Amino acid sequence: MRMYQIAVGVVAACLAVLLLALVFTLGYVSNDGNSLSAQERAQSNTGFTGDPSGDVDFGTLNEVVELLLRDYVNREQLDEQVLYQAAIKGMLDSLSDTGTYYVDPSTLLRRAASSGSFEGIGATVSQQNNEIVIIRPYPDSPAETAGIKPGDVILSVDGESTEGWSTDKAVLRIRGPKGSTVTVGVRHLDGSTAELAIERDEVLVDSISTAPPGGSLRDATGAEVTDIAYVRISEFGQRTPQEVEDALRDVESSGKTGLIIDVRVNPGGLLIETVDTADLFLDSGVILIEQDRDNNENTHRARSGGVATEIPIVVLADEFSASGAEVLAAALQDNGRATVIGETTYGKGTVNVPQPLDDGGALYVTIRHWLTPNGVQIDEVGITPDIYIAPGPLDPTYDPANDRQLAAAIAHLRGEQVASDPTPVPTPSANS
Repeated sequence: MRMYQIAVGVVAACLAVLLLALVFTLGYVSNDGNSLSAQERAQSNTGFTGDPSGDVDFGTLNEVVELLLRDYVNREQLDEQVLYQAAIKGMLDSLSDTGTYYVDPSTLLRRAASSGSFEGIGATVSQQNNEIVIIRPYPDSPAETAGIKPGDVILSVDGESTEGWSTDKAVLRIRGPKGSTVTVGVRHLDGSTAELAIERDEVLVDSISTAPPGGSLRDATGAEVTDIAYVRISEFGQRTPQEVEDALRDVESSGKTGLIIDVRVNPGGLLIETVDTADLFLDSGVILIEQDRDNNENTHRARSGGVATEIPIVVLADEFSASGAEVLAAALQDNGRATVIGETTYGKGTVNVPQPLDDGGALYVTIRHWLTPNGVQIDEVGITPDIYIAPGPLDPTYDPANDRQLAAAIAHLRGEQVASDPTPVPTPSANS
């Protein structure tokens, strides 16, 4: 995983569904309640036999626990509840789907305590090489004030090692009510380590910005760009469609000749708001297809009357663009409304719903996949850019001169020939 993406995290100033202050979503949690529909739940209550012959015996699990409790030499290390939760994790780890996961009761209580609030330490994260990595702390956030830096690896939370943790679990354990404290162990880029006690607070993050981190849009020569508009979407929240529409009306009235939509390091957010945002750029066509386990499809279509259906568009995307960012990129790409520049996106397109469990925890289950307008599955595939541009060198402070992808977008919108970089040798995806 190339660490320059940390610099792009500063460019994209993102997440939410990578936002410790909000919630990390590499898919979407269903908006329609905390459980499956009656029909879907009925379909799921079919019993599990493991194979057609029905020879799987889950009683063996109890037998293993009993033998450990009776014979294991380090008896003091045994905790039946821990063994039970490890067995659940093992089952779910066998699935190639990070959207289906178990949340233990204590972690779920943390989620409930902060539900509906935007409180935490204020940082975006990703999973790289099985480590939880800070993409960036938000300006003036508790994380930044405490010394959290782009590229920091989170080693522990309140003294507990993060080894083997999912990003979702890390987010749930780190965020919490305003005024409470969490201790985060980190490893900085220079190899030094630190234990940082961080007091959580409310973190306010606008879902869009009309200027890059440098303050003004500049081309590869450093000259200020006045003929092209720029909109960065950091996440898809309730206000995003209206915020984007307001920005687009300003673009339309300013006489700009092109538009850059930056969704780098954007983790997604709310489904309907993502669809409504894409709809602003389209007069017709398919935006997204949802497909369930029986291949039934629900198609989201654009309505006529979009506010920006003619202006040339470049969508900037990278390997941390996930979920809603991928939906938007694919909708504009497949409908011929935008050229996608950057890198192949993360590849996470699912709908996940929580199911309460008797132990007080919950099982989040993937119930639907997303397809692009052209019928290509997003999950574990991602969106391939029309023009592949590798990121520049690592620069945690962000220097516009190093932002090769942004420079390529400006050049393309000005009608200049922009060639793709050599495609790198594929590596395992971040969600594998």
